[in-house]
Amino acid sequence: GAPAVSIFLKPPGVISPGGSTTICCSCQCANGHFVLYKNGHRHRALELHGSRAEFTISNASWGDAGVYSCQYQAGGTLLAHSEGLDVMVQELLLPAPVLSALPGQEVGAGAAVALRCSAALPGARCLLYLEGQRRALDVLSQHQEAFNIFPAREGDGGRYSCQCFIQAAATFNWSAASQPLELVVR
Repeated sequence: GAPAVSIFLKPPGVISPGGSTTICCSCQCANGHFVLYKNGHRHRALELHGSRAEFTISNASWGDAGVYSCQYQAGGTLLAHSEGLDVMVQELLLPAPVLSALPGQEVGAGAAVALRCSAALPGARCLLYLEGQRRALDVLSQHQEAFNIFPAREGDGGRYSCQCFIQAAATFNWSAASQPLELVVR
């Protein structure tokens, strides 16, 4: 079938008003350009003749929230498109969690590694992100405190981070994101 466009946030996560993030789109495509859509409407075009495009959101406002997608077009013809990427803008009122890896950030292929997000917030749930992925990998909570990778493969390496929230009735209070953790699988 047609090639797909991958879309992800760098750095991943919910952003705060005034914060910044970059929407990254990539495709094994040629001879066209990327167009960014927001909530189904054409938002910005990048006349970049390459396999990657980056759209930066700086000084974010509530209006920047929405579902973004990327299309790769040539001469008005749609060649490929991405799935939707949910961009959320929220006040980040809770302290950032700490992401750690056991037994460590460097493991051999085939080994087991556990990623743990420590929030020090009772009842918090935490999203685990891997940069380059469109969606969070997992939701961690006191019922499942670690994300276990076994057996580790080279493709599991990368920049991980986590971000926590506490739900009170219909309201979500968010933390800032953790410092990223670079996992290396040798």
